[in-house]
Amino acid sequence: MNIHEYQAKSLLKKYGVAVPEGHSAMSVEEAVDAAKKLGGPVWVVKAQIHAGGRGKGGGVKVVKSIDDVQTESQRILGMQLITHQTGPEGQKVRRLYIEQGCDIAREMYCSVVMDRNTSRVTFLVSTEGGMEIEETAEKHPEKIVRVSVDAATGMQPFHARKLAFGLGLEGDANKNAAKFMMAIYKAFVELDASQVEINPLVITKSGDVMALDAKMNFDDNALFRHPDIAGMRDEDEEDPNERLAKDHELSYVRLDGNIGCMVNGAGLAMATMDIIKLYGGEPANFLDVGGGATTERVTAAFKIILSDPNVKGVLVNIFGGIMKCDIIANGVIAAAKEVALQVPLVVRLEGTNVEEGKKILRESGLAVIPADNLADAAQKVVDATKKAMKAA
Repeated sequence: MNIHEYQAKSLLKKYGVAVPEGHSAMSVEEAVDAAKKLGGPVWVVKAQIHAGGRGKGGGVKVVKSIDDVQTESQRILGMQLITHQTGPEGQKVRRLYIEQGCDIAREMYCSVVMDRNTSRVTFLVSTEGGMEIEETAEKHPEKIVRVSVDAATGMQPFHARKLAFGLGLEGDANKNAAKFMMAIYKAFVELDASQVEINPLVITKSGDVMALDAKMNFDDNALFRHPDIAGMRDEDEEDPNERLAKDHELSYVRLDGNIGCMVNGAGLAMATMDIIKLYGGEPANFLDVGGGATTERVTAAFKIILSDPNVKGVLVNIFGGIMKCDIIANGVIAAAKEVALQVPLVVRLEGTNVEEGKKILRESGLAVIPADNLADAAQKVVDATKKAMKAA
């Protein structure tokens, strides 16, 4: 689960992470009031959306008067902010964050993630703050310092010192950075975060270390332990279909293709998307119905896929283990009839109750295209989709 910058900073501040003072605002009037409470002489007006690159898109502005706070708030609030992470459609700005200006001496980068290769919490820091970390990793990998922390020992002072020295810090800035890193680690672990990214991490002219921006993601499976964080979920920032999928305990991610996919199991879902591309098609989504889905959940999954106007064909690929093929068949039929299916449907079933499932589909009256194996299914759905698009 993602949260906004102002929410991330409020959480980090509780753990001793230094952040500039700021207030969120839902209107221009609230933004002006926030600026007056903060005092001057410099403020930053920030759009609050779940995407990076806000500054490049015109969603972050430094101003030096209350009048300019009002002007920029009117401009940003309600705008369709387009960044490299929103896609060309952009994201509507519904909330602002008004923050005190900061006397910046240096900008750096810091993130904390779970490294799946080492099974350790890993820090990545760089002197190249404010830039795309992917670009730095590609062109200047030597400028990224990595420190992995063993869960058995937790974050130790020598870890923090290594990070601070890796950033080339000395004196008070070095000590403050070490404290900053210790606080970030504590927040990451205790809040069950999956990512904390501070970009930029700044050193002020007085040697203070502050998080000028903050991005936090959380492990959905641990949210039951953090009802306060779960309450920070902003459904307006989520794709409507992804939100609906989450409500039905489905794993769904919308993509740019035109062949809808409904699969059980993440690995099989990835393989299905790969083989669709191998045969010249483009998957429209990742959708894993899971191992214990009900007919109702399968129906919801099918409706989510078909609600995407870009979908011109559908592939259902199910290996029945815990998930039984007859349940999938009933769900597909129920959903197809409810939405009045108008696109080609290819179904490949194997496993538990496969014959029952195939019989249900044969007797459904639907124009289902059966497939014998995964390659056959991919070839048939790609061909049927191309044929349907030409006919249209």
